Amino acid sequence: MSVYFQKTYQRSFGTFPLKGDELRDAVLIAAETGYRSFDTAQMYENEKDTGAALKETGLPRDELFVTTKVSNSNFDENRFLISVEQSLKDLQLDQVDVLLLHWPPADGNIEPSLKLLEKARARGLTRHIGVSNYTVSMMREARAIIDAPIVTNQVEFHPLLNQDKLLTAAAETGIPLASYCSVARGEVFKHAIFGEIGETYGKSAAQVVLRWILQKGVSINTMSKKPANIAANFDVMDFTLSSIDMARIEDMTRTGYRIVGKDLVPYAPDFD
Repeated sequence: MSVYFQKTYQRSFGTFPLKGDELRDAVLIAAETGYRSFDTAQMYENEKDTGAALKETGLPRDELFVTTKVSNSNFDENRFLISVEQSLKDLQLDQVDVLLLHWPPADGNIEPSLKLLEKARARGLTRHIGVSNYTVSMMREARAIIDAPIVTNQVEFHPLLNQDKLLTAAAETGIPLASYCSVARGEVFKHAIFGEIGETYGKSAAQVVLRWILQKGVSINTMSKKPANIAANFDVMDFTLSSIDMARIEDMTRTGYRIVGKDLVPYAPDFD
C-alpha cells in the first residue's frame, strides 16, 4: 500500500509551475479545501515560496505531507545532501515526508543517486524515499540496489496513456505509482466519454479521470489556480466507478498520448 493512501494524502496538490503570489494563494485555498499533501521540487524553483505558503496555512507539521525532488544536476556526492539541506531550509522544515529523485540520471546508471538518496534518509532529512520517471527495468534494478523501501515512482499517468507495464512492475517490486499530468494537461477534455460517464455520477469529466486513477491504485497530483477546480479535484472520494465504466475508460489508453518524452525532456529514458 502506498504511503500516499493514508488520510487525504492520495490527493496531493502539485505546485508546478506556480511561484510567488499565485503559488501562495493556491496553496492557501488548497489547504482550506482539505489538501494536506503538497508536491514540489528543486527544479520548480518554488520551494521557498511553497515553504512560506505552508507556514502561512497555520497547519501543524504532523498534518502536512510534503514531497520534494532532487534535480539531476545535484546527483553528485558533493552536492546531493547539501542540496537537500537547502531544500529543507527553503521549505522551513526539519525533514520532508518523501524525497524523490526527479529523473533517472542521463547516463542510465541509477546506483550512485539511489545510494545518495538512501544516505539522505539515514541522516533523517526525509521520512521516505522514492523515484520519478523510472522505467520497468529501473524499478527492478532499484529494488536490488538499496534496502530502504522505495515508496513511489512518480510518473505520467492518465487514461490516455497505457501504463500497464509500470503497474505490473509496481505490483512485482512493491514500488507504488504516483501520477503527474493526471488530466493530461487538459487533453482528456477533448474526449466526450469522460463527461458522459460523469453525468451518471453527478461528477465532472476531471473527477471521473481522477477517480479512475485512484481506483487503479495510483495516487494523484493535481494543480489549479481556480478555487472551484481545486475543490473539485479534491472531491473525488464519494463515488466509485463501476467495473463497466472502468473498462470503458481503460479502452481510452490505446490513444497513446504522452506529454513528457524526449522532445520535452531530452534526457528522459526510453519509456516502456
